[in-house]
Amino acid sequence: MTTIENVRAVPGASGFFFDDQRAIKDGAERDGFAYRGDPVTPGFDRVRQAGEAISVLVELDDGTVATGDCAAVQYSGAGGRDPLFRADEFVPVVEGPVADALVGRSAEEFAENAALLEDLDGPDGVTGGGEASTNDGRLHTAIRYGVSQALLNAAATARRTTGTDALADALGTDPADRPVPVFGQSGDARRDNAEKMLLKGVPVLPHGLFNSVEKVGEDGERLVAYLDWLSTRAEEIGPEGYAPRFHVDVYGVLGEVFGPPYDRAGLADYFGDLRTAAAPFPLQVEGPMDAGGRAEQIHAMAELREGLADAGVDVDIVADEWCNTFDDVRAFVDAGAADLVQVKTPDLGGVQRSGAAVRYCEGTDTRAYLGGTCNETAESARTCAHVALATDAAQVLAKPGMGFDEGYMIVTNEMRRALARRGDWPAASGADGTGGASSRSRPDAASDAGGAGDD
Repeated sequence: MTTIENVRAVPGASGFFFDDQRAIKDGAERDGFAYRGDPVTPGFDRVRQAGEAISVLVELDDGTVATGDCAAVQYSGAGGRDPLFRADEFVPVVEGPVADALVGRSAEEFAENAALLEDLDGPDGVTGGGEASTNDGRLHTAIRYGVSQALLNAAATARRTTGTDALADALGTDPADRPVPVFGQSGDARRDNAEKMLLKGVPVLPHGLFNSVEKVGEDGERLVAYLDWLSTRAEEIGPEGYAPRFHVDVYGVLGEVFGPPYDRAGLADYFGDLRTAAAPFPLQVEGPMDAGGRAEQIHAMAELREGLADAGVDVDIVADEWCNTFDDVRAFVDAGAADLVQVKTPDLGGVQRSGAAVRYCEGTDTRAYLGGTCNETAESARTCAHVALATDAAQVLAKPGMGFDEGYMIVTNEMRRALARRGDWPAASGADGTGGASSRSRPDAASDAGGAGDD
């Protein structure tokens, strides 16, 4: 038996920034890459500040070291999430109560170790009170996220297997036998980065960051024009046979442009315009509105989905706002309020909970998108590649950062390495890995696979 001998924590950098979402929505002005104005969310010193992470080192008694990175989302402290994650503040938690609970345990027992971590209480004064308290009194989600990555890595190392297999054993799943479609995010460079994605044959693109009325258009016309441009460029510069899926995130702005009720004919007509602009490629729209609470959001999303179905408009909608925790995912799926739900990995806590959230979508008409944040690290992104494979998610986010190329490389290469170790690379139908997969969580797997693209 290989045992855990020590747990260490090292402050580090994340792949992007922490942004005070409330301050930005209240009118904080851009100043170059920074923002002018005072922060309003507890814990923030500035409206935009450098992202932080903690590298966790789990030292095993055979001399090997397993790693994982604690990281939190860009908009920490917003929408019911845990508060801002300060590395220096939480290092003593990892090296104190977390280490005390894990040292001496078998490294092979990932499920048991991860469950123990989820049940640990947050220490008073760090995660148990004041501005730094978590929502449920447990360890900050970022700590559970990073330490669970290291525990999964430790289990795979001790058992001489992949993280995919170690997690699949814990969840009772049959892993995918080809790469899960990767979803690229463009940031504000929505044309230049989209063209990079098209040239590389990325299966799902481009995110787009349409987070203001100015970007979407007073009547939504700029989003229509962008999709029209994107579909044209996909046919002009994409690889031969390329069949991507378009996915744009509008951060609730369409709710500001159109307002409720969301099942009315005028809104269905607008989504019909989006569908026409994106043609011939399938389209999914993330976060069409922000209704101000989970119950309200579920009602609004279900209303829109029903309205589109009644009008025969084939556009999928994706839950993001107010869909942060496992319970949130379950509520959206049970209500049939979305075609896809984003599983935001840092907000779920341990990676096994993200895997369980993806699995919850099995047997429903809702697919699971394993997402996360640009503010993660290469280490957490690699772990999420194994979560995606272990659960056969519908798509997985290219992360970290907002430059696209780096995150796409990290996630794509990690999945291919894992598949090669498992004997599934080249994939069952072609050396490019675009065919031959089970389709439990993505019934339209052929189009999601991106034709002759990289995945």
